[in-house]
Amino acid sequence: MVIKEFWDGRYSIPEYAYGKEPNVYFKGKLDGLSTGKILLPAEGEGRNAVYAAKNGWDVSAFDWSVEAKKKACKLASDNKVTIHYQVGDLHSIQYQPGEFDVIGLCYAHFTTESISAFHKTLVGYLRKGGVLIFEAFSKNHIKYNSVKKGAGGPKNPDMLFSLEDIAKDFEDFDVTELYETEVDLREGPFHQGIGAVIRFAGRKK
Repeated sequence: MVIKEFWDGRYSIPEYAYGKEPNVYFKGKLDGLSTGKILLPAEGEGRNAVYAAKNGWDVSAFDWSVEAKKKACKLASDNKVTIHYQVGDLHSIQYQPGEFDVIGLCYAHFTTESISAFHKTLVGYLRKGGVLIFEAFSKNHIKYNSVKKGAGGPKNPDMLFSLEDIAKDFEDFDVTELYETEVDLREGPFHQGIGAVIRFAGRKK
């Protein structure tokens, strides 16, 4: 699989591609919640998972890159915490309906054909009243990427999000906030610079 090979290559470098610190938006939202079980899909090298585990959460995570898991497990070991990390995708990894109190979804970009189905499946793993925390590049990020690519993100606009996309995919949520904003990313060597992102937080009805 070409995409899997791409991510294995990115995560095989000695540095942490997106740093070791948690995403700022994810951290801010998680800090205001009572601990429980959290799922982190497309978690990469484990920066958000390890932060959650250090703060008392029971953490499950997955990614389709074995190199990502290696880095995540090392980061967890260095921080003396445990995370339950699997390699695979939603076709090969399954959880129980309503198993999680929180899902943190940061920069999970796929093709238009699959992303809504991916979101729908994830929502099924969240309990009623559970919280979703989301941050990803918006369709407007293309104009930033065309000038300076340091902030990263897909070059294919079909893999980016609009406010309408997120509102539709998570329509069964009481929305705490949903907005688009410009951010100055400082997350490892591959998220450096100004970008346009969408942020969403809400509770499942």
